Amino acid sequence: MSHLPQLRSTRRAALHILAAGVASAALPAFAQWPDRPIRIVVTFPPGGSSDVLARVMAEQLAKKLGQAVVVDNKPGAGGTIGGAQVASSAADGYTLMLSNTTPIALGPFTLDKQPYDPVTGFTHVAYLGAAPLVVMASKPSGLKTYAEFEAMARKEGRIDFGSGGPGSVGHIHGELLKKTTGINMVHVPYRGGAPMTTDLIANTIPVGIDVITSYVPFFKSGQLVPLAVTGTQRSPLMPDVPTMVELHQPKLVLENFFGLSGPARLPPEMVARLNAACNEVLVMPEIQKKLTELGIVAKPETVAMFNGFVKEQVDVLGPTVKGAGIKL
Repeated sequence: MSHLPQLRSTRRAALHILAAGVASAALPAFAQWPDRPIRIVVTFPPGGSSDVLARVMAEQLAKKLGQAVVVDNKPGAGGTIGGAQVASSAADGYTLMLSNTTPIALGPFTLDKQPYDPVTGFTHVAYLGAAPLVVMASKPSGLKTYAEFEAMARKEGRIDFGSGGPGSVGHIHGELLKKTTGINMVHVPYRGGAPMTTDLIANTIPVGIDVITSYVPFFKSGQLVPLAVTGTQRSPLMPDVPTMVELHQPKLVLENFFGLSGPARLPPEMVARLNAACNEVLVMPEIQKKLTELGIVAKPETVAMFNGFVKEQVDVLGPTVKGAGIKL
């Protein structure tokens, strides 16, 4: 009895298995993505606005993508240490950045040599939202209004102000305030908002400038006093606090945007999936409530919108930082 038909059948089956294996191996990397944990780099220490938002997004994205999403804090040099690490990472979707105004539109322009191009050095995946900064005072300082803050600075000849670190958005805003108003402000840098808050409450420094996100509880408790917000509209969290526009300082309007970015040349299909996942998270009622409580106005947007927005921010703020002569 001939075994030829059986051998042919076995050979065909083996060829089918081999072909399937080759086809699977030929699939682009994004087809199997993600098959291991994803890392979101935060360019500031734990506890600040970027860190809080990154952890909110990481928890929800893990559910959407079916893989763990971990937050990795890489602070320093106006956010450019973490930014440079992400920009130089493989474009495989496993290293992302909680991008914001500082590492994108401010920090790179405070250095003599930019460590990356903030527009083309990344794939800007998803816009997450924005929050204003707040100029705030310690309660023992006795300051209750922005006008009193300026008057004290002029009377005493100088005033110290704290920020979350050199090159942070609070530091940059303080330098712009100094240049715009002519008052002598001396920067006191901290490693994040948490230690600055401690010193503000203790009146070690009289004034601080930072993104509003982490400070609302201290305003409500009366431990800190908000003097002005830097958005174009009053914050719903503090409707009695005036904006810089109302205080006749339109040049001092500055909001901190938040987004998700990755290395340049991420596959388009991967970008589309990440953008869709982020937008789904942002419209969840519980997430909207959480971010509103942090002073962040969350808004789902397209990839094209976010890329255009980043370019606009860089084109406007980069020359402003250089023109003010702010250096790290």
